[in-house]
Amino acid sequence: MYRYDEFDHAFVSARVEQFRDLVTRRLSGEIAEDAFRPLRLMNGVYLQLHAYMLRVAIPYGTLNAKQMRMLAHIARRYDRGYGHFTTRQNIQYNWPKLSDTPDILAELASVEMHAIQTSGNCIRNVTADHFAGAAADEVADPRPYAEILRQWSSVHPEFSFLPRKFKIAVTGAPRDRAAIQVHDIGLHLKKNEAGELGFAVYVGGGQGRTPLVAKLIRDFLPEADLLTYVTAIVRVYNLYGRRDNKYKARIKILVHETGVEEVTRQVEAEFDRIRDSELKLPEGHIRAIETYFAPLALPDRADGWEALASAKKADGAFAAWVAQNVQPHRHPDYGMVTISLKPIGGTPGDASDMQMDVVADVAERLAFDEIRVSHEQNLILPHVALGDLYAVYQSLEASGLATANAGLITDIIACPGLDYCALANARSIPVAQEISTRFGSPERQAEIGGLKIKISGCINACGHHHVGHIGLLGVEKKGAELYQITLGGSGDENTSIGEIIGRGFEPDRVTDAIETIVDTYLGLRLDPKETFIDAYRRVGPKPFKEALYGQAAEAA
Repeated sequence: MYRYDEFDHAFVSARVEQFRDLVTRRLSGEIAEDAFRPLRLMNGVYLQLHAYMLRVAIPYGTLNAKQMRMLAHIARRYDRGYGHFTTRQNIQYNWPKLSDTPDILAELASVEMHAIQTSGNCIRNVTADHFAGAAADEVADPRPYAEILRQWSSVHPEFSFLPRKFKIAVTGAPRDRAAIQVHDIGLHLKKNEAGELGFAVYVGGGQGRTPLVAKLIRDFLPEADLLTYVTAIVRVYNLYGRRDNKYKARIKILVHETGVEEVTRQVEAEFDRIRDSELKLPEGHIRAIETYFAPLALPDRADGWEALASAKKADGAFAAWVAQNVQPHRHPDYGMVTISLKPIGGTPGDASDMQMDVVADVAERLAFDEIRVSHEQNLILPHVALGDLYAVYQSLEASGLATANAGLITDIIACPGLDYCALANARSIPVAQEISTRFGSPERQAEIGGLKIKISGCINACGHHHVGHIGLLGVEKKGAELYQITLGGSGDENTSIGEIIGRGFEPDRVTDAIETIVDTYLGLRLDPKETFIDAYRRVGPKPFKEALYGQAAEAA
């Protein structure tokens, strides 16, 4: 993983002291909140419904045990003993005191972490496939390119005050595990016919008030042109993006209203103008960054197959966990472990300080000191020998971290909702907890198979409900909470925006509605191998509408 050089250390330390001065002046009354707000946001400090919230950047979701222990320490010392991992591969603390935030940032800096550009109208944390560098289907590790983009975009003088926030995601495998087509820029690392690395470039995706799937504007961009082309895109957006209406300020609206052909023409023209500038990446620079992410020299562990088989035979719960939470590694003697932060009836994405310490210990002892955060609000140990899986499982199970539900109906994505967020219209967490409890039986989950539920407490879609196989959007109607259901969304390589299925449901009826949808699916699928999303795409919304609202409602 990337390590700070002297410039990075000096820069982040100076930023901490600058923010310390701003906080001191704010607390003394020298700076008013209106003036302080954009400054605190650029340092990751929000004012939520009940308290301040601090969002800490985890670049492309990669961190080590030392950093995870620091996150646990901050939760213990400065918060209420837990942190919330987000769909942007970051972590949020919901209860810090404003007066403590400079000290928190100073402690983060000591382990090469910060909260810069985790908010504001700038280029946010660059996200990537959480299995990067380990996945068996990977063409190349996308993280070196995410790091190049991070260095380029940090406090970029031209792009620090964009019309709206800007998000970039990178993936390096045919299977899209980074949801690149619902980002402002999505980059798919691939090889051309000559075997050269480059990118398919998608622009104008996003969720929120106007959900749109990104458009492919370049099928193959040579890797040397990465910064030049991304600069051209952001420059066109910065010039033409709307600043008169924040609801229409994202690049997706520019692409939609102007047309992808014209936006592409503008981008290509700017790219031609600057393509041979200092932004062109020398191969030596790319290879130098790659050395930070060099593949681990994993020793062969063929003995692990027998040990794994024996442990699975002896412990059925472990066997179920392996089947659901362990994916094939590029090295056959290893696996990629998903640590579910979705215990049955729990709050999606939350981890206690104790649990973070446990993950750090396990990563250090048994997983080559590497941890990832997924955009699905789980943690990943990307390199675990098959022979060590049982020891990993036992450590996680003792701390409530061995729920065998990765990718199943209880592996729910949910935003903090009205329990924390000042923008929310409805609660997300209690709904997620009730659905999880209703479907918590391992037998029930196995019967249903892969199904992604995603919940947002407002139209900003922080819970990614638009790309849930089943999406729930909390809205406010006549002073009461109501949940609108969408079906058929997906955030993978076959990205689709879910369709609104009908009128919303009250909080005490929404779980019953989900059960009706699930039962309808189970009744119409061709066989147990047909997933919910495949069945929905085959039959469309009609049978689900009839089950939820009756034939009269469908006819109306």
